[in-house]
Amino acid sequence: MIVRNFNDPEVLQTTYRAHYGATARMVLTSRFLQSMEFLAYAMLPAGNVIEEHVDEVEEIYLIAQGGGLMKVGNEEKEVKEWDAIWIPAGEPHRLENNTAGMTIILVVAAYPK
Repeated sequence: MIVRNFNDPEVLQTTYRAHYGATARMVLTSRFLQSMEFLAYAMLPAGNVIEEHVDEVEEIYLIAQGGGLMKVGNEEKEVKEWDAIWIPAGEPHRLENNTAGMTIILVVAAYPK
């Protein structure tokens, strides 16, 4: 069994800037996972944007706090706390925090079948 807390030193050491707008940390990675790429979380301050980008893995963004304007492909929707957004592999996507507070996103990534 592997247990990771979001505040464990192993997690805090993975801190990086995600697509110019968010601070992100890897909780679990393919180093341990068998069929998934990673579980991460990102903190997106008010007014910041996770710039449009494309990933080769399928992702789910789970909005744990806050919200914003999510774009996947050509679709845009307002998202809020506890919304889960499926992002197909290879699909351009971005998230703008247009709220007054911090938006926190859990990100799960897996290889397509």
